[in-house]
Amino acid sequence: MDVHFSISSILSIVLQALLLSSSYGSLEPYDLLYNNAVDAFYRSDYKDVVRYMEGALSSYAEVRQTKVRCRLRCQDQHPFDSVSMDLQFFDVVLRRSNCQNECIEEKVGTQSMHKVSEDVIQDFQRRIPYNYLQLAYQKLKQLDKAAAAAHTYFQANPEHVEMDQNLEQYKALEGTDQDHFVDREARPHQRSFSAGVKLYDSADYKGAIALFEEALREYYRADVACRALCQGPQRFEEQDHVLYRYSLYELVSDHFTQALHCEHECVRDLSTRPGRLSPMENYLPLHYDYLQFAYFQMNMVEEAMECAKSYLLFHEGEEFMTENVEYYREAVGHDVKPREKAEWYLRRHKQELELLVIGSENMHVEFTEGHYWTSTGGREDSNRIPSGTDGWMEYVPISEKKNFTLAPPQELREGGPLVYDSVQLVQNSKSLNGTQRVLLDDVISVDECAELTNLAHTVTMAGDGYRGKMSPHTPNERFEGATVLKTLQYGYEGRVPLRSARLFYDASERARRIIESYFLLNSTLHFSYTHLVCRTAIKGQQDHRNDLSHPIHADNCLLDPEANECWKEPPAYTYRDYSALLYLNGDFEGGEFIFTEMDAKTVTAQVKPKCGRMVGFSSGGENPHGVRAVTRGQRCAVALWFTLDPLFRELERLQADEVMQALDNQSSQSQWDTSLNINPKDEL
Repeated sequence: MDVHFSISSILSIVLQALLLSSSYGSLEPYDLLYNNAVDAFYRSDYKDVVRYMEGALSSYAEVRQTKVRCRLRCQDQHPFDSVSMDLQFFDVVLRRSNCQNECIEEKVGTQSMHKVSEDVIQDFQRRIPYNYLQLAYQKLKQLDKAAAAAHTYFQANPEHVEMDQNLEQYKALEGTDQDHFVDREARPHQRSFSAGVKLYDSADYKGAIALFEEALREYYRADVACRALCQGPQRFEEQDHVLYRYSLYELVSDHFTQALHCEHECVRDLSTRPGRLSPMENYLPLHYDYLQFAYFQMNMVEEAMECAKSYLLFHEGEEFMTENVEYYREAVGHDVKPREKAEWYLRRHKQELELLVIGSENMHVEFTEGHYWTSTGGREDSNRIPSGTDGWMEYVPISEKKNFTLAPPQELREGGPLVYDSVQLVQNSKSLNGTQRVLLDDVISVDECAELTNLAHTVTMAGDGYRGKMSPHTPNERFEGATVLKTLQYGYEGRVPLRSARLFYDASERARRIIESYFLLNSTLHFSYTHLVCRTAIKGQQDHRNDLSHPIHADNCLLDPEANECWKEPPAYTYRDYSALLYLNGDFEGGEFIFTEMDAKTVTAQVKPKCGRMVGFSSGGENPHGVRAVTRGQRCAVALWFTLDPLFRELERLQADEVMQALDNQSSQSQWDTSLNINPKDEL
């Protein structure tokens, strides 16, 4: 008995030690796991894809949760409440910093292991891992998990036409049911709110109350977590840290202002659904609006008045709610206060906005965004408090929202001369079922297509122009590209025929002149970006493929199919006015260029690439477009974007112009070196 107890005790201790050692300081970095999963995907090792990708998602969530828990715990342990002198302030800062470092490293290990690139962070925020997972689970015949991964990805990427089709196929398969289509990344406060609205609409007021109350609790909890995450390192955009020469207090002020700005954005973030650009209008106050009526329907009048008065904190003097409060007051015979949580929340926001105004006046580093956001997405000047009641952010009615769609820079016309005798008009805007669209043939000859294709095979690099990403748009194709300047440099160095490099330059100029002339533009069209690109189908990854080679998008605005809008705001290239694609070949399968409606689903026109064919169009939300999957072979083209604003001319193009002039003048090697004073990748 004693021996058995001893052995079992030892085994228990060993097991606990192993469990502790696996959690203590040994959490694998999620970027490493993510990279391993992608590598496994290209090896078609789908079991490893699942193992590494699920591990990456778990690690990502654990790091985030640990930061929130540790920052909040250390904030409580070392408050600033009693600070009155400089040394006391820095004493609290140092102790809180030490507390956070020890707490975080105890849970996840050395923090330097978890410093991840912005590209990887963006992939996780866009839920890219779930795209890999749904394909891997599909290959492993685990359809329930594939359906969940596909649904999770689609929630944040509703413009992805092929994923929508995948989901329909999953729903039709045996072995899947509606319960499998869950959003694994659903935010609890939004999930409870949406479910509450459904019950409210079906007159289940008791159930709706429970869900709305849960949504409020989750919202305030998520708000605290969001603000805790703002306590991390801040970036000072457009400011070289090496040249930063401000004093200690100015430095602290700048950092604190950046953190405040981040916290201010939490209001917008928490009311924005995945895959949407604009927040849900009037989001937080709506909880109290729904609750006041639901409580009234349940004959809980005091609770109804409490919620109605809470709503009025956000919208002081709102007529319909003021009348409701008067009705409730008469019914219960006494007054009721608003909820303390709502009062505290608004008090904090008022103080925050006042500090932001002071901070923006003292700020030495300009915000890249340069604005604050109302809860409906309208911009406000960065040097004043957003309009609204008592310093609270205004909830702008739908009719007053600013949606940033761009009016055409000039009268829209088309049908001008095609400049070159060989060029043939195939289809105009009318036959392409849109506006500002054109399809042309014989822009370049068969021999020129062959020469540029051979050039592409030599100069293009994987992921060029997309931060080295081999597959920036789909994991099922390899993407390679090269710029005009890089190609000319290769030509001068003798790595490719100089004639071929000059042909790339000349062909792109030919395309620019044709677009400028055909659309009857009354000002000069400048190059915004010029790219020689090839997309190659990866063998072994084309079975039952339904994704796009390039998802539906617009070139100068952020397409929002749900709202039927295209938002002209960063990170879109808002200065682009016209686009063109000059095709070099057609000996591949798939790869058709498509125009769609704003819903990113309804195809309005389709173009089959072939040598010398060019499609041109205006770059705004009137022309959503994408590329169907390249399922066999390689598709090469010259991709061109143009701007009417000379301030946004392509820097590499200007450098290439100088190179061409230097070559024409037979300049010396030293002159060549002078003209090539930048690294092409620096400007991508």
